[in-house]
Amino acid sequence: MSYKFKPNKSVAKRLRLTATGKLKRHHGFTSHLMSSRPSSRRRKLRRPAILFEGHARNMRKLMGVEGIRPSKIRHERELAATAKKAEQAAPKTPQERK
Repeated sequence: MSYKFKPNKSVAKRLRLTATGKLKRHHGFTSHLMSSRPSSRRRKLRRPAILFEGHARNMRKLMGVEGIRPSKIRHERELAATAKKAEQAAPKTPQERK
């Protein structure tokens, strides 16, 4: 009987997986004493941050979604976009113009 993998729930609660497989995190230093910080910093801290890819690989493994690779997804999307662009730029044959 093999071991059933149990994902780390604390990591899953702190991070969200994007459509491309990147991990979003919340900024720290936002709980109190915000009046002493400039409004520009407070505004920037409200926005989510993308986790560095070196750490993200380890976190995805803990979350149980390690098969997702953002660089591969980005590469495949770029290939599809160039193929679509080449298809649109190709001259049409006389039969297709009718």
